[in-house]
Amino acid sequence: MEKNEIVATKKEPNYRGVKAMPFVIGNETFEKLGTIGTSANLLVYLTTVFNMKSITATNVINVFNGTCNFGTLGGAFLSDTYLGRYKTLGIACISSFLGMLFLTLTAAFPSLHPPTCGSQEDDKCAPASAGQLTFLYAGFALLVIGASGIRPCNLAFGADQFNPNTESGKRGINSFFNWYYFTFTFAMMLSLTVIVYVQSSVNWALGLGIPTLLMFLSVVSFYIGTRIYVKVLPEGSPLTNMVQTLVVAFKKRNLELPEQPWSSLFNYVPSDSINSKLAYTDQLRCLTKAAIKTPEDEINSDGTAKNPWKLRSLQQVEEIKCVVRVIPIWFAGIIYFIVLGQMQTYLVFQAIQSDRRLGHGSFKVPAATYSVFQMVSLTIWIPIYDRICVPVLRKITRKEEGITILQRIGFGLVLAVLTMLVSAVIETHRRVLALTRPTLGVVPHKGAISSMSGNWLIPQLALAGLSEAFTVIGQVEFFYKQFPENMRSFGGSFLFCGFAMSSYLSSFLISVVHKTTKVGDGNNWLAEDLNKGRLDYFYYLVAGLEVVNLGYFLVCAKWYKYKSVERSSMDVELEKVDPKKDVV
Repeated sequence: MEKNEIVATKKEPNYRGVKAMPFVIGNETFEKLGTIGTSANLLVYLTTVFNMKSITATNVINVFNGTCNFGTLGGAFLSDTYLGRYKTLGIACISSFLGMLFLTLTAAFPSLHPPTCGSQEDDKCAPASAGQLTFLYAGFALLVIGASGIRPCNLAFGADQFNPNTESGKRGINSFFNWYYFTFTFAMMLSLTVIVYVQSSVNWALGLGIPTLLMFLSVVSFYIGTRIYVKVLPEGSPLTNMVQTLVVAFKKRNLELPEQPWSSLFNYVPSDSINSKLAYTDQLRCLTKAAIKTPEDEINSDGTAKNPWKLRSLQQVEEIKCVVRVIPIWFAGIIYFIVLGQMQTYLVFQAIQSDRRLGHGSFKVPAATYSVFQMVSLTIWIPIYDRICVPVLRKITRKEEGITILQRIGFGLVLAVLTMLVSAVIETHRRVLALTRPTLGVVPHKGAISSMSGNWLIPQLALAGLSEAFTVIGQVEFFYKQFPENMRSFGGSFLFCGFAMSSYLSSFLISVVHKTTKVGDGNNWLAEDLNKGRLDYFYYLVAGLEVVNLGYFLVCAKWYKYKSVERSSMDVELEKVDPKKDVV
């Protein structure tokens, strides 16, 4: 061992793996059923119960969703710095339950919401009072706190229950990522059908009360498993460590690196660190200079740098390299999410102006319900991929996960391009039928209904579901595995920040297209009446953007180096004895 390197044996946690899963999965399933069941229909709730105008309700929901996604950074910071994932999740689950309870009370008690439109003598819609809005927004605030803690921590907490250093533990983690997303989509489907129906057609108090009860069961399920959980403790602010490394690297930018940095640079490793001992990488050499020890740099008796703003260890440098390398891959995800956004917005408008009848009956499928087919596709594919495809690929590639994480993400990006091309072709078909054949009526404030069956929208939704199964689940696993162990909550928040950034980017793209394109008499590609616009052109534009994004991703993936744990001296000796032996 080098004189400037100190490594101590860490105490191995008592991993329970599968035994802890019923409590973790139960908590996550009930939580998703509760929160999604509450948020899925909030726009309708605000416009029908609280008498908000559409534009006001839309802005409230956008602010609420954006705050929830960006709040994950705050939740991740508290988790990784002060509270740990167990405490953060516990507090967040209780906060979500209280937030849902507040919303349920606004529906159950007439004094907490304005009177129904038309119930007053002047036949006008009375707005909510200041007190009613305060109670409503208090519920939203509690839900934001809950989402900010749950979203970045629940996945990492579940994966914490498996030993990442054993083959069974690695397989358990890989399966957990797939089944976690399976329960998520299952909760989405149940919420968008059963719970939304109860809210809209039966009773709002009952429809909001059911998710509140499910969230209560989530809290109970979480705390029942307390005794068997592995609870990873925080190690202080990882953001401060990152800033210190960047500052020191900038100060020492003019120094020359030695020929063998891995053996001659300062590399103290705390004995109680939860982070793996990282191997040296030759990328981002400008950051490596932060570990150059000069005569002015003093070392404490325990081996630590006396001034962390002047000297950083090679381990700390490699940890920040892990974060920096992830950012280009994360950016590719922002562009990708634009495709998923179109499946939630403009596809609904397509459905509205399509034939949504079941057979020749009078029942029409709600336009928003078509999104269920995307989730069905994803839900069916996940167990097939996990139980059939991965074992087969494992035999071919000899990789534990079948294919690499970046290969999985990349295949999803290819499917995203195909999704938009299919969407464009189907939209062209829908529009041609609407303009050339007898229609089924007119949608108020929009236009003629095409004779094309809404079932023609299913292929693009199925492709979007498959793409999501590869790319989004791949990103979830990627962020968890590639971030340092003490920053895994931040890794979880990266996904949601990507969603938020993509929403803003998609809105910007739509605004630009709306202002710069023109079709016919003052209409544009994204006209209110799709028959007078060219939504198919917009889909082709997004497909082109995704092709560029795919090329960008392939360049980043080729440059990327996966996080590598340094081999022990025993592994090195085994390799000398048998060079052909694989050393894990």
